[in-house]
Amino acid sequence: MKKWGTGILLGLAVVAAGGVPAASAQAVQVGLGDPSRAQLLDTLRSAIAEDLKQPVKFVVREMRTYRGWAFVTASPRTPAGAEIDFGKTHYAEQQEAGVLDGDTVYALLRQERGTWRVVTFVIGPTDVAWEAWPDEHGAPKQLFAR
Repeated sequence: MKKWGTGILLGLAVVAAGGVPAASAQAVQVGLGDPSRAQLLDTLRSAIAEDLKQPVKFVVREMRTYRGWAFVTASPRTPAGAEIDFGKTHYAEQQEAGVLDGDTVYALLRQERGTWRVVTFVIGPTDVAWEAWPDEHGAPKQLFAR
């Protein structure tokens, strides 16, 4: 009994001292100075520019990584910084029908052999489109936790 109590106290002391990193169980925010930020945005930019048939840059709302996965929330803009005119894209019908809920891009990326690739993305969904991504794509649920 005495050894069992000592083990618990030792375990609590290790956790309290920061011996078990909390970041290992949570997604990490990708900040402005993070080198992976440019890689992620360049990869996503290519996919979104192709989808919209025009060059884009992003206003990033949130960018998180977790164990080789990334979840990006951003709004595409023209290179001059103007909002995208979705009426001139293949989203025109959705916008006209009221089923394009804004311009926000939600994207899932995965790093393989040091290179990021876009797994999937949605623009202006009317629901929580990424909720099924852990099941559909094997992405960790921690990536989407707030």
